[in-house]
Amino acid sequence: MKPSLPKGTRDFAAAEVAKRKYIIQILQKNFEVFGFQPLETPSFENLSTLTGKYGEEGDRLIFKILNSGDYLDKIPDEELGLKNYKSLTPRIADKALRYDLTVPFARFVAMNSGLLAFPFKRYQIQPVWRADRPQKGRFREFYQCDADVVGSESLWQEVELVLLYLKSFSDLKIPVKIQINNRKILSGLAEFAGISEQITDFTVALDKLDKIGKDGVVRELQEKNIPSEAIAKLDFLFENKPWEEVLSALKQKFQNIEIGKTGVEELEFVLENCKKLTQTQGINEKNIVFNITLARGLDYYTGAIFEVTAENVEMGSVGGGGRYDNLTEVFGVKNVPGIGISFGLDRIYLVMQELNLFPENTENPIEYLFANYGEKEALKSLEIIAKLRAKGISAELYPEAGKMKKFFTYSEKRGVKNLVFIGEEEIKNDTVTIKNQETGEQIVVPTDEFL
Repeated sequence: MKPSLPKGTRDFAAAEVAKRKYIIQILQKNFEVFGFQPLETPSFENLSTLTGKYGEEGDRLIFKILNSGDYLDKIPDEELGLKNYKSLTPRIADKALRYDLTVPFARFVAMNSGLLAFPFKRYQIQPVWRADRPQKGRFREFYQCDADVVGSESLWQEVELVLLYLKSFSDLKIPVKIQINNRKILSGLAEFAGISEQITDFTVALDKLDKIGKDGVVRELQEKNIPSEAIAKLDFLFENKPWEEVLSALKQKFQNIEIGKTGVEELEFVLENCKKLTQTQGINEKNIVFNITLARGLDYYTGAIFEVTAENVEMGSVGGGGRYDNLTEVFGVKNVPGIGISFGLDRIYLVMQELNLFPENTENPIEYLFANYGEKEALKSLEIIAKLRAKGISAELYPEAGKMKKFFTYSEKRGVKNLVFIGEEEIKNDTVTIKNQETGEQIVVPTDEFL
């Protein structure tokens, strides 16, 4: 049987690993410069830890892990015959692969709240899994690179995370647009339209505006039994007006809606201070915009929400996040406000490939490849190789003695910079012969000088 990969997963060869490592190193450096500490959590969690945190759609996309042993043994045949997966799943699978890094982080905080110094800032770079339909830029196994702060309600955290986004994407040379909204504004809009009980249906549909247009959103709202008078009240959302005008309109509509008013105030604070700080750092403030239709599909956001898209390339979001002031509450720990953002490593990689943004030297080819003329020569070569490696210089002995044609073929495929020849003559004179693969120049130098 011919081997194959599960859909939505990939192998990464050396060149791809080097490029991914390049992205990770830049993100890791910026996380630490901004004061975040590293954290790693298990690949799988208890199913009960993950379910109910991502909304109904998210719950369906969690990869469940079947219990070991005869997991069907205790379930009656008549119950199996009903094929009710919702009631069966928790009884045959009590663990699941993590869907994101935020919920495991909240679980960690809840378990260690007495030991942490708040505000607690952590970053995490690990793979996550979603049983999604694979397509361009969307995989079933992919890496997330998260930065979160818990234990602070200060809106300066929102400002700091926007600056972290701007610096990181600037270092990666990716032109981006950061879209910002606030869940309190969306709650205010639902209250204004009299559909507070249907806020999830409303926000899920609204979030699709850029994909399905006004008609598609209206149709979806109607399908969810949202009254036509409520849809009419929200018609101003579809007018393509500058965000300053939209904010002005919201202030009027939210005069008697406290949650909406608070959302507008929070949003203005973040936008105004980001604008001031970007001016001092020479960053184009047009890269930061208010998008009232931005909802993001996760139920745990309670305040600011972010989404980052790359300019000049057709790709989904390359980053996103928001405030989740009550996430640890579901784990029995109250009053731990939090906010976090995520970088999508896989999509960032695809964007950089498409825009040709990777530097040429992301790979680390072998600096020196030594030819193998026989046992005595190989031993001498390995003595020198050991000294090179002690200096942090990559060097390798070709393992097959006397196979010079294969030696040259191997060196080309590996992109070796220099070839080194140590034969009888070189051993007698204590020299090495070096050939530079780029220039073709070949020189003989004393061994001490070479080292």
